[in-house]
Amino acid sequence: MQIEQATVFPPFDGGLSFLTLLYYYVRMKTNQIIDAMLSRKSCRAYSAERISADELDAVVQAGLYAASGGGAQSAKLVVITNKKIRDTLSKLNADVMKTASDPFYGAPEVIAVLADSSVPTFVEDGSLVIGNMLLAASSLGLGACWIHRAREVFRSQEGRLLKKQWGISDSFEGVGFCIVGHQAAPGKSYEHRADRIIRVN
Repeated sequence: MQIEQATVFPPFDGGLSFLTLLYYYVRMKTNQIIDAMLSRKSCRAYSAERISADELDAVVQAGLYAASGGGAQSAKLVVITNKKIRDTLSKLNADVMKTASDPFYGAPEVIAVLADSSVPTFVEDGSLVIGNMLLAASSLGLGACWIHRAREVFRSQEGRLLKKQWGISDSFEGVGFCIVGHQAAPGKSYEHRADRIIRVN
C-alpha cells in the first residue's frame, strides 16, 4: 500500500511513526464518512441530466441533520427544481458579480440555504448544512459545489419577493447555494498545504 503524503498527510516529520500513519490511513479509507470527506471535490461542470428525486431527497436530508448552534436548527432549505426560478436565481447571482455567465455552472438542481439572522450562529448553522449536503452528494457519486453570494441575492428586491412567496421571514439571510447534478467533467484536485495543522501538546 502506498501512502500519498501530499493528499492525505502532511510530509512525514517524525512526529508519528510510520505504522501509526499507516493505521490511520487504513481506518480512514475504510470509513465511508471519512472517505467521502477525503475524496470530495467541487464540481464546476454539469450535464443537463436531472438527478433522481430519491438522490435529491437524500442530499437534502443530510443537510437537515447538520449540527447547529444550541440545537437551534436556524437554517431553511429551499429545494429548487423549477427551471424558471433556477434561472432567475442564477441571473441575480450573476448580477452581483457583474457577469453574464451562469454561476451555477449548468447544474439543474439548486438548494438555497437561508438562516434566521436573529440566531447568533445563523451563518455557522447554514454553513454546516451546506457542508453536509456536499458530502452526501459526493458519496452518491454526484457533483456538487457551494456557490456564494446568497446574502446579496436575497437582499435584492427580487430576492426579497421570492422569500415572501416562499413564506420565509425577512429576518432570514442567504448563506449559500448548493448546486447538485451529474458531473460533465471531474472536479479539480488541489494539493493540500502542509502548514495548516498546529499541534499544541
